Amino acid sequence: MTIQEISVDELAELLEQGATLVDVREPDEYEAARVPGGTLVPLATVPDRLDAFDADGPTYVICRSGARSMRACEFVAAQGREVVNVAGGTLAWIESGRPVDSGA
Repeated sequence: MTIQEISVDELAELLEQGATLVDVREPDEYEAARVPGGTLVPLATVPDRLDAFDADGPTYVICRSGARSMRACEFVAAQGREVVNVAGGTLAWIESGRPVDSGA
């Protein structure tokens, strides 16, 4: 199964249009720095939280660097949902100089 990937530049444009973003990192990582507007669904909880991926259109999935989000995408896509991995993850977002949220 091939999972589509997008860059953080593409993600920024899509988020402005109301795209759904799911962050599959751990809570401490999410609280430290995150892409604004995302929903936390730690990787281990993805099987129990498939409803978070029921967007109108694709759900964009992000983690720290792109590996965990790809695993999440593979699982969620196998359940029949449309998902897209964010290449480079939150690190690439931060490196691009875009704003981040932090805190609980």
